[in-house]
Amino acid sequence: MVAYKRSFLEIAFTANALGFGKFTLKSGRVSPYFFNASAFSSGCQMQALGRCYRDAILDAGISFDSLFGPAYKGIPLATAVGLAFAEMDQDYPVSFNRKEIKDHGEGGLLFGAPISGRVLVIDDVVTAGTAIRESVQLIDDAGAQLSAFCVAVDRQERGQSGSRSALMELSQKLAVTPISIVTLDDILFFAKNDPRVPADSAPKIAAYRAQYGALS
Repeated sequence: MVAYKRSFLEIAFTANALGFGKFTLKSGRVSPYFFNASAFSSGCQMQALGRCYRDAILDAGISFDSLFGPAYKGIPLATAVGLAFAEMDQDYPVSFNRKEIKDHGEGGLLFGAPISGRVLVIDDVVTAGTAIRESVQLIDDAGAQLSAFCVAVDRQERGQSGSRSALMELSQKLAVTPISIVTLDDILFFAKNDPRVPADSAPKIAAYRAQYGALS
């Protein structure tokens, strides 16, 4: 396993962002693991997380000119990624949106840098893909272009209908390659090999993967 994947799984586990047990998802499925990006709640955790995103992006070899963080979780994530690239003397403008139009102060739906060039969208996971689709509309409206989108976890899980995951369906629709720091297969590897993870987690995740796993 490459270093940034190992680092991400370690900080996610210690921050309780990656949990093992019994979790009922919005879909109604009962999952043996759960990822919650909101659990990253300290400066050091966010710094390490930003570096994991950065290294996954560098590993993907994509070209981009700016970063965009969709409201709300994408806002601190895109900021952390921007700071991680700044550590390498690569300074990218970062843009964000609100879920509501602000009618006072500077006003509007967008803040941060103007959206421009080839835009890389940063988010936590893709479930229905709503946040990224809304981001693409904002990018198009600004006369910019979607370069790619990067998430922390690819659940590799098919939707309620169809055999492909929401992540793959979205990437095909947008004609871009999705980037993720880790996949469900990486989480399964972690569960099998880390003694801190409950021993019954790995077989439960494997069974869940077999039942709900999407086609690649």
